[in-house]
Amino acid sequence: MTTLLHIDASARSDRSLSRKLSQAFVESWLAHDGKTHVIVRDVGHTPPPYLTEEWIAAVFTPEAQMTPEKREELRLSDELIDELDRADVIVIGTPMYNYGMPATLKSWFDKVIRIGKTFTFDLDRGDYPLEPIMSGKKLIILSARGEFGFGPGGVREHMNHLDTHIQTCAHYLGVDETHVISIDYQEFGDARYEASIADAFDAIPVLIRQMIAEQQCQLSPA
Repeated sequence: MTTLLHIDASARSDRSLSRKLSQAFVESWLAHDGKTHVIVRDVGHTPPPYLTEEWIAAVFTPEAQMTPEKREELRLSDELIDELDRADVIVIGTPMYNYGMPATLKSWFDKVIRIGKTFTFDLDRGDYPLEPIMSGKKLIILSARGEFGFGPGGVREHMNHLDTHIQTCAHYLGVDETHVISIDYQEFGDARYEASIADAFDAIPVLIRQMIAEQQCQLSPA
C-alpha cells in the first residue's frame, strides 16, 4: 500500500491556490489508488516551533544521557520523522514567499533533517560526508507564485529559491524523484494567470497516471 504525506504550508485557507492544488492532487491520486494511506500535516496553520538552543542541545545529546526534558524537546521532531519515514510520496503545497519557502515550511525541514535519523555524517567520505538514511521517496512540489519566469530558462530562474531550496533539503530525506507544478502570474490576474491555473490543474492527473503506471511496472514480475 502506498503512503502519501500531504503537507500544506500556506498561511491562507480558502483563498490559497497551493492548498487547492495539493488537495486536487490527493483527490486525484485516491481516485486512481483508493488504497493509498494519506498522512496530513498542515504546517501553514499549525507550524512546528522554530529551532532553539535547547532543541539543538537535545539533538546532540548521546542516548545514554537523555533526560525526560530532552526527550520532550525532540518529541515533535520524532513524530514528524516517523510520518516522513512511512511516506512513499511527499506532496508539498506551498506558496512562494519573497522568492523562497514560507518560514513554517522551513521549520518543518529543520525538524526532520536530523543527524542519526534522516542522515549520517562521516568525515571519512571526503567532500561528501552527509548521506541520507532514507531512500526511494518521490516529491511533488505544488506552488503558487505572484510573478512568472521561475522555471528553467525563465527570466527569474535565478530568483527561484523555493524549488531549489526544497529540492536541496529533500535530498537528505531520501527523495530521488521530484516533480514541480506551479501557478504563476497571480499578482497580474490576467489571461496568463487564468491559463496558468488551468494548465496546473490539468497537469495533475497526467502526472499521477504517469507515476502510478511507473509504480505498477516496478511491482509487476519480470
